[in-house]
Amino acid sequence: MSTTFKLNPNVASLPPYNAGMNIAVARNKTGRDDIAALASNENPYGCSPNVSKALAGIEPSRYSDPSCTSLRDALSGKLDIPANRIVIGNGSEEMIAAVSRAALRPFSTVLTVTPGFGLHEIEPRANGAKVVKYPMTADLRFDVVGLVAALRTKPSIFFLSSPSNPVGPALATEGLRHIIEAVPKETLFVLDEAYFEFCGADGPDGVRELETSGLAYVVLRTFSKAYGLAGLRVGYAIASDERVAAAISSAKTPFNVNAAAQLAAVAALEDEEWMRSAVAKVVAERERMARQVKALGYFAPESMTNFLFIDVSHDSGAAFDHFLSHGIIVKPWKEPGFETYIRVTVGLPAENDRFLDALAELKAGQSQGQAGR
Repeated sequence: MSTTFKLNPNVASLPPYNAGMNIAVARNKTGRDDIAALASNENPYGCSPNVSKALAGIEPSRYSDPSCTSLRDALSGKLDIPANRIVIGNGSEEMIAAVSRAALRPFSTVLTVTPGFGLHEIEPRANGAKVVKYPMTADLRFDVVGLVAALRTKPSIFFLSSPSNPVGPALATEGLRHIIEAVPKETLFVLDEAYFEFCGADGPDGVRELETSGLAYVVLRTFSKAYGLAGLRVGYAIASDERVAAAISSAKTPFNVNAAAQLAAVAALEDEEWMRSAVAKVVAERERMARQVKALGYFAPESMTNFLFIDVSHDSGAAFDHFLSHGIIVKPWKEPGFETYIRVTVGLPAENDRFLDALAELKAGQSQGQAGR
């Protein structure tokens, strides 16, 4: 077909987002019903029972509140932050897109970290920005000294996830403070804390660390992980001031968070005890899994999340096929330089046992292959 229509070259050249395989797709591919979905970092314990009760009040024929007033008020009370500095999104992913749209111009520069969350690259590039990815250390920790030096280039936005997705470690308070001190006044610091609740009491609270910094900043959090609402898609941005919040709000779509998600998030916030109990069980399983992964001789950096990032020592796509044949979905990492890594979500104990058994089988197969050379 002959046409002179041209697509936006910024979008046409974007890398695909590395999404986890859907359970239904896995069932069709394997013929198995017993699928352990350990790719997308969902909460294996689901959500608070309060959520189901709240959803009984849904009126599907009515539009949702475009301002998410009740949810912003609930978060304002929990966080002690004015509601006019909180923006609610269709997952924190929408907030990344809105921040990029609000703050970037063609040929702006964005600094982020590699390995990193794909949308920290995809959304800026879609808006015509150049993305510079600064590497973590060889043992996959944050290179604070290197990041401080990289910030001297005065990027328009600095995206940093702590705890790291996909790697797992979190910045210590001292490291975060060093970075905050180094962020130029011209830079919008976007601290992605999607896994904040899994850090425990020892991890820094980015909102508290940033509130007296004098910087323009956004802290991102979500209900998808610890609160178990991944299917309803609700996250939020905490902005340094009303001006930044208003710009983000203007850059999102109206009625962006559906009524069910808003009701569910408020109900989830009202049951913090349930969330903390689920997180404690996940953390205990995470530590058990990490010990066994290490005992098998595989490298996995310290994780302060609900997943592990494991170097399986050969192609992650082949490893994905191995686990899928056992009815287990993991995420093969495809970022250049990390193609031997998989990311596995901490599931229920029985699911984790299945994963560890399959990992041990993978190790045995690798050892036999090496012995046969």
